[in-house]
Amino acid sequence: MGLTLILAEKPSQAMHYAEALQHVSKKDGYLEANDKRFFPGKVYITWGFGHLVELVPPESYSESWKQWQLNKLPIFPETFQFQVGKDKRKQFNVVKKLLKETDEIIVATDCDREGENIARSIIKMAGASNKPTKRLWINSLEVDEIQSGLKQLKDGNNYISLYKEAQTRQLSDWLVGMNASRLYTLLLQQRGMQGVFSVGRVQTATLYLLYKRQQEIENFVSKPFFDLVGNINVKNGSFDAKVKARYQTKEDAMNILDSHRLSSGENQGIIQQVTKEQKNKKAPKLHSLSTLQATANKNWKYSPSDVLKTAQALYEKKLLSYPRTDSHYITESEFAYLKSHLPTYQSCLNVSMDVVYPNARKRYVDSSKVQEHYAIIPTKQVPNKQGLTDKEWNIYQEVMARTIAMFAGDYEYEETKVDVDVNGLCFQKTGKVELKKGWKALFTEDTSDAKDEAEQDNTVLPSMQEGESCNVGIDIYEGKTKPSKAYTQGQLINVMKQAGKEIDDEALQHTLKENEGIGTEATRANILDTLKKQYYIEINKNKVSVTKKGQILCQAVEGTILASPEMTAKWEKYLHKIGQNEASQEHFISKIEQMLESLMENAPKKVNAMQQQFQEVKEQSGIGDCPICSQKGGKVEDKGKFYGCSRYRDGCTFTLPKRFLGKAISETNIKKLLAGNKTNLIKGFKSKKGKTFDAYLRYDSEEQRIKPEFEKG
Repeated sequence: MGLTLILAEKPSQAMHYAEALQHVSKKDGYLEANDKRFFPGKVYITWGFGHLVELVPPESYSESWKQWQLNKLPIFPETFQFQVGKDKRKQFNVVKKLLKETDEIIVATDCDREGENIARSIIKMAGASNKPTKRLWINSLEVDEIQSGLKQLKDGNNYISLYKEAQTRQLSDWLVGMNASRLYTLLLQQRGMQGVFSVGRVQTATLYLLYKRQQEIENFVSKPFFDLVGNINVKNGSFDAKVKARYQTKEDAMNILDSHRLSSGENQGIIQQVTKEQKNKKAPKLHSLSTLQATANKNWKYSPSDVLKTAQALYEKKLLSYPRTDSHYITESEFAYLKSHLPTYQSCLNVSMDVVYPNARKRYVDSSKVQEHYAIIPTKQVPNKQGLTDKEWNIYQEVMARTIAMFAGDYEYEETKVDVDVNGLCFQKTGKVELKKGWKALFTEDTSDAKDEAEQDNTVLPSMQEGESCNVGIDIYEGKTKPSKAYTQGQLINVMKQAGKEIDDEALQHTLKENEGIGTEATRANILDTLKKQYYIEINKNKVSVTKKGQILCQAVEGTILASPEMTAKWEKYLHKIGQNEASQEHFISKIEQMLESLMENAPKKVNAMQQQFQEVKEQSGIGDCPICSQKGGKVEDKGKFYGCSRYRDGCTFTLPKRFLGKAISETNIKKLLAGNKTNLIKGFKSKKGKTFDAYLRYDSEEQRIKPEFEKG
């Protein structure tokens, strides 16, 4: 009887596997089970803490790579080396010992490329790559799903290409990060810029997307436009209608009126055409991670990172299926259990719904479109609201409503289009009357998107007949063109998914056969977090803006591959091909090295040509006078992770933090502190004892520190 080892990604996952087995005992760093239903002999269950194995730093290859120097670049190791993190060595030694003893390994880490990389890196470092492997590939941590998976284990060799894909991503990101970060940091510091400039294969392309949008907004020149609006009065009521054309000047609009012998006052018209059409809208597709992130950000302003963490927590509580999925489809098997649990789900949502579509429809159920994971759906287990946080409950309800909506009736409405002829000039109006809420009744939040709202007027029009005469009061309305809006965090997830191509049409999005997005479903939220930590972007009222530091980096990389979302998307597509055994790691790494060689040659020229930008940053960098040495010209500047005096080289050590008691302090409030004033009321500080409170902040010049000040009473 052979020994079997189940290798999980983290302790909680291992515990779930143990729940599906019999005769389990707990050991130091692993669990032991005897379950003849699945294994003839003893089985061990052990775990990592995510990545037990990591790439070594540059100085491990060569002492000369320890110092950041331009003449030591590029850094290209002949063979990449790995190590175990110091804080993870104890657990690694446990896993290594078990791997040596076992006869067969079951890879049971998360079912994605990173999970495969975590497991295979541990197995390789432990010297157990020659052992036979099986793969546990499941979409839920429910006991019956785990047991079903254990009965249908896959051949582990079929997933080695997925490991190669993830490892290639890991190596290429290391190469770009180590080389490009040093290159641009040193070049920009030579020109007087402060701090470290982190550069990444994916993060920098995402940052450039945001920078481009910000430039469009800042450079936008608003222009006036003029609309001809008619107030139409018929026997049964009135409504406003517009001429479809838009005019650049008031004179142009008046000339149109003159050419039709009309005045801007009362005129006679005829209802030329009334078209009524009954329309229906099917329930939206099932959630992938990105659509869940976009929806939750729109409805509750949750960050994409929070949505992923929350969905992952619900997965680990066995309430949702695997969250890191880009699929919008399920198979017949999932549809069957969802249908059988409909009464329970409705009770959980506290809704009563007619099942209009009891049979599977291709829009939602299509096995051919489920590759690794199906869409995010509820499991058979239904929670008690009291057992979840507000955030978990909101996310769970959204997934639940989106899932059972596929059984509900269509949203039905009647659309009325009216053409009004006023002496040959056509005024048009579209109105909408809701007939049946259908699936929309399941959602407490509005599910229509902004584009729909802009294009569809919910005005209920009065009844009228074709040929009916009417009075038309014509006005010339003056408006101004508006710039595009800054991206919200949720919108940015979708923009990244389409590599910067803004595609609003849902049908077109889902018929794109190859997704050339930036990053993957599982990594996009992390990319935004990285940009925030590097102080390249700021989030204010859910809108994303690029900081001065981020703008300088974008100007430095402009015109390079690093700034190209399309190229980054093609890289991601090539990585996917490696996972499909259709491309090689060696080719991809060689292309990355060629790109970095080119960067070493061209980046200095680009940065040298940026003198004007550097001067502007230096002029704008002073947030306020230094309270300690302002008489000597000291200015407080943004140093990246904190605010500090420009005269620090001369010995001034004045600094202010960017975070205080768990809350970020905005630049606006820093300016108030430096001017001797108190800040705005800031909500949500957290004391050392864990209590939250609201307070103003003031700078105490005697104690030289920030102090909270409370509202009277």
